[in-house]
Amino acid sequence: MEVLDDVLTAWEKAAAQPAAGVPAPELLAVLERIERLRRLLPAVEHTVLTQLQSQTSPVEMGAKSWRAVLTHRLGISSADATRRLSDAGELGPRLSLTGEALPPSLPATAAAQGRGEIGADHVAVIRSFMDHLPASVDGATREHAEAQLGGLAGGLTPEALRKLAHQLMAMINQDGILDDERDQARKRGIVIGPQQVDGMSKISGWADPELRAALDAINAKLAAPGQCNPDDAAPCVDGAPSEQQITGDSRSSAQRTHDALKTVCMAMLSSGKLGQHNGLPVTIVVTTSLEQLTSAAGLAHTGGGTYLPMPTVIRLAAQAHPFLTLFESPRDIKLYYGRSRRTASPGQRLALFAFDKGCTKPDCTAPAYHSQVHHAARDFARGGNTDINELTLACGCDNRMVNDGPTGWTTRKRRRDNKTEWIPPPHLDRGQSRVNYYHHPEELLY
Repeated sequence: MEVLDDVLTAWEKAAAQPAAGVPAPELLAVLERIERLRRLLPAVEHTVLTQLQSQTSPVEMGAKSWRAVLTHRLGISSADATRRLSDAGELGPRLSLTGEALPPSLPATAAAQGRGEIGADHVAVIRSFMDHLPASVDGATREHAEAQLGGLAGGLTPEALRKLAHQLMAMINQDGILDDERDQARKRGIVIGPQQVDGMSKISGWADPELRAALDAINAKLAAPGQCNPDDAAPCVDGAPSEQQITGDSRSSAQRTHDALKTVCMAMLSSGKLGQHNGLPVTIVVTTSLEQLTSAAGLAHTGGGTYLPMPTVIRLAAQAHPFLTLFESPRDIKLYYGRSRRTASPGQRLALFAFDKGCTKPDCTAPAYHSQVHHAARDFARGGNTDINELTLACGCDNRMVNDGPTGWTTRKRRRDNKTEWIPPPHLDRGQSRVNYYHHPEELLY
């Protein structure tokens, strides 16, 4: 209690200091220290709570539960008390039935919190991840996943950690009246939600009358019973379906609409009329390993950031003319141009699709389709080479953040694995992660 009184006295002294006239970078440093103090408090609280629970019972404290003890004594909400008790149970010290000291249930997370590196939102993400792991996941994998997330959390925002945890979970668990056209134009929009663990993505939004009319015409043909049925050996698209195809169609109306839309999209991709995007023909670019391809198992990665099961990849490849790039032998696709060209070649873009898979700046989820090729080691105007080992993917907004100004970011290639590191300007540097693992969740399993 005397030590805590000293802390409170020191805090009152700090709180009395004026902030006026302090330069912005120093104010950010002040906020960083305040945040570290805020994060350090729960670690001490966990120890106190677990010790309190080991000494007595809530009944002996005059309450029906530990939650009631905390709400009465501390004046906090019931939900807040429940969260603190749950966190203490997983992040605080434990004792075995024989009285031996045990590490916390989430040791890496507890250690990061004890160092003041992560806050309550980080903890909530990791706890939710662990709670949603399937019961079939073995203990070693659980411990390894918690160690990876707990170790990386300090360099990520809670949002970025949540996205990374989602990717890691996917790898572990594979198995109204409108008045005029202006209102219509403002309200129109289709949102494709993030890909879920089961591979599905939710689509929602509003279609303007023109799109609705077009969909009505397409669905009248392609969403009719017997049309575009993936369960048929030879799905009917051009002509009229047979009576057997119609009577044997057990799909719902929503499923037929889905299959009709997919048929239209695949036909447009196969037409060759979409031109190029970032130097490559508009098509589905899929990256996988030779082991996955030969075993027909696992997940492949597209340039749009979508994961495809291998049976789907094989079925798509059977109807296409895919490029097969063997990176051990660059003879067929030239990957090194030196100073002879400034922009990346189509072959280099394909290689970066496979290596980077998306924007390499930490916290960025932009897939390869939405990324540009950036000279990461040294800008071309400053003598950089257009060689594959000096290039990387970066979305447009992040690419423009790289400059020599006082607020500019810098990039460099890590020697041991050629991954791109992003170094923030000094006033934003909190020791955060330099490498983006969002597009490479499989690396967290190794």
